[in-house]
Amino acid sequence: MDQPSQHTPAPGQSEVATLAGGCFWCLEAVFDDLKGVQDVVSGYSGGNTPRPSYQQVCSGMTGHAEVVQVTFDPAQVSFEELLEVFFTIHDPTTLNRQGADVGTQYRSAVFYHSPQQKETAERVIRQLTEAKVWDRPIVTEVTPFAAFYPAEDYHQEYFAHNPEQGYCRIVIAPKVAKFRAKFLERLKA
Repeated sequence: MDQPSQHTPAPGQSEVATLAGGCFWCLEAVFDDLKGVQDVVSGYSGGNTPRPSYQQVCSGMTGHAEVVQVTFDPAQVSFEELLEVFFTIHDPTTLNRQGADVGTQYRSAVFYHSPQQKETAERVIRQLTEAKVWDRPIVTEVTPFAAFYPAEDYHQEYFAHNPEQGYCRIVIAPKVAKFRAKFLERLKA
């Protein structure tokens, strides 16, 4: 983890999305199942401390959010479709919180990699707001991507490796089930 990851795929190939919506274990478990997603890495973004540790991020002092960096094939799944899933699996109306997880590291954010991603995120948020999907305003940040630091190895594929762990059964499994039910036709085979 000496250098921040700066995924910059060639045009016509894979693209990258960096999303924060609470615990990265939840987001990773869902996006791993989505058709067109090639890779999902849990990590940290949006802060001011280079190469932060999990303990540093949890302190709330680094400014980083727990994020997933999703590498995807835009010919199979669009950035807008990723956002549709993203806004289904977390509550974008709670500032610096998702359920019992509280702190700036659990904020809702889209770290955009291009002007197109910024425009798409702002449009999707506007549409959701106009549709009054939630009773409260959406507080999701739309912020330029600067750097991504992969989380420690034990955080990667956490749900897949620990399905019987309490947090996985109580928090992650219901989110994954909700996603699978709503997006059945978009699941990987």
